[in-house]
Amino acid sequence: MPLTIRAPTIDELSSLSDLCFRSKAVWGYDEAFMEACRGELSFEPRDLALTSIAVAEHNGKPIGVAQVKAVDGTADLLKLFVEPSALRSGTGKALLVWATDVAKKLGATQLTIDADPDAAPFYRRMGAYDVGEAPSGSVPGRMLPKLAMNLCPADLKVQTGTKLPISDVRYSVATGGKTDRTARPVAFDPTRTSADSVDQQL
Repeated sequence: MPLTIRAPTIDELSSLSDLCFRSKAVWGYDEAFMEACRGELSFEPRDLALTSIAVAEHNGKPIGVAQVKAVDGTADLLKLFVEPSALRSGTGKALLVWATDVAKKLGATQLTIDADPDAAPFYRRMGAYDVGEAPSGSVPGRMLPKLAMNLCPADLKVQTGTKLPISDVRYSVATGGKTDRTARPVAFDPTRTSADSVDQQL
């Protein structure tokens, strides 16, 4: 059964927050660190109106989630998490494709990412480049790699591997206040090299 990327409901925000927490914990952080990050890893009802959120679902079960906010031509990837049992299935790559597509539809020309240090290599492989550091929103004094992706109108170039080919991803996601059930993913060009809330996306 193909992966479906859809908008979340308000009733599942708590379970999606738990998914983010489980995904973050894969990096081996201690309990105190994880508790410090809990707020930043959680979704609030207002996020449904203020940001774009996508749930990756397989066989009726949410296995990943991503969140994007666009302001003045720049979009921020606020969250990207995959259920630990679904890592390396291509789910994160599919969500990143969704994020770049939504960012473009919202008028952004760049996607910025405050990445966990262990997650940054994934984004670099996908075409992101380093632009500096950003302070953690959860742990005072902790600095995170700040990355950026230049968005372009090129055809989709990110592939999700044989386990989950991009042709097997169905998109039915709310964008700009409406649900777009026909849009296909349009992504960044990964050949271009001109948060503690962003994590497991392999």
